Formats: sequence, structure tokens, C-alpha cells
Amino acid sequence: MDRILAVALQLLDEHGAEALTMRRLAEALSSGTATLYRHFASREDLVAQVVDQVFAEMRDEPSGELLGGGELRWQNACRDMAHHMFVVLGRHPGAARLLIDVPPTGPNAMNQRERSLAILLASGFEPRMAARTYATLARYVLGFAMQLTSAPGEEQHLFAGLDAARFPATHALASALPVSLEEEFFFGLELMLKGLGALRARPGPSPPDDPSPL
Repeated sequence: MDRILAVALQLLDEHGAEALTMRRLAEALSSGTATLYRHFASREDLVAQVVDQVFAEMRDEPSGELLGGGELRWQNACRDMAHHMFVVLGRHPGAARLLIDVPPTGPNAMNQRERSLAILLASGFEPRMAARTYATLARYVLGFAMQLTSAPGEEQHLFAGLDAARFPATHALASALPVSLEEEFFFGLELMLKGLGALRARPGPSPPDDPSPL
């Protein structure tokens, strides 16, 4: 089973989410699809188990949420979780697309979710806010990870030749643009953590749901 999942993950990494089918996997294993159906009930089951293999790698990343005297530091825990997810999905960019369609409910994903929610609850987050915090951070990471599957690298001097008279602000910042995906990710993550800290410190219930579309 370990070998099957390893080959499936390799197929995903090399050829993308669309290539992860029972037929393609059977070919990569020099086997038949009937053999695979002894291990997986369907392609959806295969995808779910491959996704959980990716979460196993997130589990193996070092964690720094427990600092001095065992005190829980939720900011560090959230930062670590988001960072490790981003790093692992960077190694397996095809997995990000699978996570859109498949809720991660395998044992490794469940353990990560449980651990993260437990830290938030122990740090004083009320239950609904803890759930929203975890979900928002996870989707934030997924959104950036999705961009890792697009064409790599932006041109370093993309804005260097702009007309300073027409675009004075952009021209003035041309040496700082475009912002790298990694820099944007970490900058946005810090903004989210500061905002969550302010929201957590505010007395009263969590803000109501906003029914308006995005």
C-alpha cells in the first residue's frame, strides 16, 4: 500500500491532478485496475488517501507552538501550521487542486485539524471563532498554494520601463515590484494574525455571518 501511494503521489507531482486516475496509476505500477480496486473503492477514495499522505508530511514538519514553560502561543501555532502547509503544498502543487474538491478527512488531516483547534480553544478562542480561524487560515494557504501550479516566476524588471509621467507611483516602486509569492504570503499571514489577535481581544461574541457574496 505504501508503494502504491508513493507512486500515486509521484504521478500527481509530475503530471498534475487530472493524471491521478485508476488507469494511469495502474499503468505506472505495471498492474491492472482490478488490483487497485482491492485497495481503493473508487478514484475518490484514491484521491482522499493521496491527500492524506500529503498531510502526513505536514505532520512531520517541526512545530514551535509550545514555547517557554509549555505556555501555548496560538500565534506561533497558526504561523507554523500555515507555513508548513505552504511548504508541503509547494513540494506537491497538484495536491492543492485536489483539496478544493476533497474535504481532507483522513487520519493525518483530522489529527492536524484536532491539534490546531485544541490549541486555539486552549488559548481562549470561543468555539465558533476557533473554527473560523482554522478554516480561514487553511483556505488562505490553499489559495496561495494554487498559484504555485501556474507559470513560475515573474519578470524581475516587469515595471522598469514604465512612463514615469503616466504611472508615477508604479514607476517609483518599480524596483520593489512585483512582490514575490512567498513575500506576499508571509506578509498577508502576519496581517491575518494581528487581525485575529485584535478580534480575540475584543469583548463580546464573534461578528455575525455576512450573507453578502464575495
